[in-house]
Amino acid sequence: MRIATFTSEGHRKVGLVSADGKTVTPLELTQAQADSGVLTLIEALAEGGSLPEAAGPAVSLGDVMLDAPLPKPRRNLWCVGRNYHAHAKELAASVFKDNALKTDEWPIVFTKVPECVVGPHDDVLVPSEVSTQIDYEAELAVVIGKGGKNIMRSAAMSHVFGYTVVNDVTARDVQMRHGQWDLGKSFDTFCPMGPWIVTADEFDGTRTRVRCWVNGELRQDGPTENMIFDIPMLIETVSRGITLYPGDVIATGTPAGVGMGMSPPRYLRAGDVVRVEIDRLGAIENKFV
Repeated sequence: MRIATFTSEGHRKVGLVSADGKTVTPLELTQAQADSGVLTLIEALAEGGSLPEAAGPAVSLGDVMLDAPLPKPRRNLWCVGRNYHAHAKELAASVFKDNALKTDEWPIVFTKVPECVVGPHDDVLVPSEVSTQIDYEAELAVVIGKGGKNIMRSAAMSHVFGYTVVNDVTARDVQMRHGQWDLGKSFDTFCPMGPWIVTADEFDGTRTRVRCWVNGELRQDGPTENMIFDIPMLIETVSRGITLYPGDVIATGTPAGVGMGMSPPRYLRAGDVVRVEIDRLGAIENKFV
């Protein structure tokens, strides 16, 4: 299934997207349930519930506004740094210079606050008053469907509900200044997400391709097979001593080609448009203003 959160006639709704990606069928939810987006369904299904009935006929996606599938995640998003070999190399002398030289020893994990999530076509605000080095990071995100703690790698994929697309927007100067990355990653609007969640039974996150364009120029292009730490390892790592809950999000890292890694660096400016696309999953496109 492709499950979307969207706004139609002034109200937030949740629905199933058709296989051809042209229509969405709203589901029977209260307004309070719909306001939580797909999280409502994930939590209900985790407790043994069933998918709600359709609330009406399918409508054209062109007639609605897609929201982030998880408009406000239940807590911070888990994010993984340095998870593609070429990306580890391009930032080895900057972002990763104080991290362990052995890139495959342990994943680097940080978080983004849930309030930074915006929709797949929403504007991203450039905080020019505090940063001059705004960067993009195209990423596949895993959405947890079954909670757990100390999840073994062998069982990890059974905890996956589905997948979505995120852009882990980053203020590089703030990231470097503070050492810990959370501040530089968590500005308002710094996590465009969408366009929907594709459930794990219809999408293989271990074998897909992550790409990013800036103003139509292809900057990033990496298969998920090139991850240093695969999805089961990431779930095992994040759940060590920490309970994961249905609806938790793990952003799995970005391929090479970020602005900071270029010579000279090419940071984003107001007016730039960034498109992130993952094969067989979908695309998001956001203007920076």
